[in-house]
Amino acid sequence: MAFECQGNTTVVLKEPSVDLLGRDQKLLSGSDQLLLKSCQELGILGTVVKPIAKLEVNSIDPPINCKRAFADLPSVLISEIFNFLDPKELGIVSCVSVFLHRLATEHHVWKEFYYERWGHPATYISTGPECSKEKSWRDLFVEREFRSRTFMGRYSIDTLYGHKQPVRTIFVLASKKLVFSSGYDQVVRMWDLEEGSSIASSRALGCTIRAIAADSRLLIAGGTDGFIHGWKVDEANPHLFDLAAPPDQSMEFRVWEHQGPITCLALNSSKIYSGSWDMTVRVWDRYSLKCLKVLMHNDWVWSLVPHDTSIASTAGPSLYIWETNTGNQLSLANNVHVGNAYSLARSHTGKLLFTGGEDGSIHMFEMTRTLKCSIKRIASWIPHTGQVNSLAFEFPWLVSASNDGKISLINIQNLLKNHGAGKPSNSYQLDSRQAEPPQRILHGFGPNLLSIAIGLDRIVGGGEEGVVRIWNFSQALEIEQRVQSLRGMRLENRMRRRKFQEQVSGTGSQDEKCSVAANKNQMSSSKIGWHGKRRVTGKQRA
Repeated sequence: MAFECQGNTTVVLKEPSVDLLGRDQKLLSGSDQLLLKSCQELGILGTVVKPIAKLEVNSIDPPINCKRAFADLPSVLISEIFNFLDPKELGIVSCVSVFLHRLATEHHVWKEFYYERWGHPATYISTGPECSKEKSWRDLFVEREFRSRTFMGRYSIDTLYGHKQPVRTIFVLASKKLVFSSGYDQVVRMWDLEEGSSIASSRALGCTIRAIAADSRLLIAGGTDGFIHGWKVDEANPHLFDLAAPPDQSMEFRVWEHQGPITCLALNSSKIYSGSWDMTVRVWDRYSLKCLKVLMHNDWVWSLVPHDTSIASTAGPSLYIWETNTGNQLSLANNVHVGNAYSLARSHTGKLLFTGGEDGSIHMFEMTRTLKCSIKRIASWIPHTGQVNSLAFEFPWLVSASNDGKISLINIQNLLKNHGAGKPSNSYQLDSRQAEPPQRILHGFGPNLLSIAIGLDRIVGGGEEGVVRIWNFSQALEIEQRVQSLRGMRLENRMRRRKFQEQVSGTGSQDEKCSVAANKNQMSSSKIGWHGKRRVTGKQRA
């Protein structure tokens, strides 16, 4: 990278093995020594030094007492170095000086960090129409990271009644604060996620509904009769879809091509994806409703998750990866579970895959696409005694629902050693040795918990009991916010007291300090009383 140097400056190449903390540490300023010390303690010194190990800027005949500071480098070069840091390291570097704090806070890499973990803010959280203008990407990242901790705090359970038979599928549209559910009663119901109230319900669709998917423009449901029933958005409806309206071909549609029950559905901006027990995944154009591709499997299809130009699916005990545009099979992992692989989840980057199976286990895979697509198993958990029916993932939490009626929460952040955006390799380096048991197990359901979803500080589940339950962790968020504000007030008061004491100690003379201390000792000794004097005498004798 080119940058402008002064007239009396030369750029020379150095050997990669030069010890920057040996010969040059004496010439560094205090802030730079603090920066390098922090890097040493975190083990990230090589991350910061290697990009510039071969580049040294030396002035010709420098003064004997000249000190070179890291902050003297051009801002553009410092920003390039920041590209190699992860969020934690970037936050620590921002504490070194005001200059580095400004550069680190305004750095574009915070946007990449956010998109890599959670996508666009409007997709998952409600931050208001002017949020992006008022808050920096660093603020959005810190806020979302803070919210992710609430799943270890207190919660309340809301139970929603309305279904007359077991609930087979649940979908959370967090950006609109809506929940959709359906099951054996053949009715699709819409709920308010925050209030926990019923908004609308559809007429009976004629068969069991096993899958639902939705975005802000389209709602689709798949039935055991092999059809996909859809509702288009009603611009005049504040809840997007008018489920209770009479049949209207301009607002509703139904397509048939599957020869077996539909088990899974998904949407993106241009396509509809459906999987069925007819051993196929079909790719549809969401506007013309024409089938574009048919992906043949070797067994019943249980779940699918699309991402960009690829589709991950499970059929029987195996995991498949497909190319969306060509319909080619990119990779296949056979027998990932003992029995069927019932559930599948995927990270926002598409590189991490999670499967849950009939054997009660959960496996985590890493997908890499270079010259050839490959799947590698990274970690495994066995948190359930029954089959894992459903998985949901929102960084860093993997949530599972099982026939044993329990919900497990697994934090995968310890498995991921995040590289900076400037790394040419994959975004994550996975360490299987850091695999831990589930951080939390939630109870409150009877047996056979069939579906799970996560969004907006809430976990939503449904099962054979015929009710929808919402585990609400917003109370934990409020408590944590109050704790943080009180902690900040204590720190501010402590700094004020320290500053006041320094001012007092600076103005008073040494004699005055001694006299004040002596008076305090006399007052304290007089207040000790008879019992105190007796205790002191006993200590002296001992």
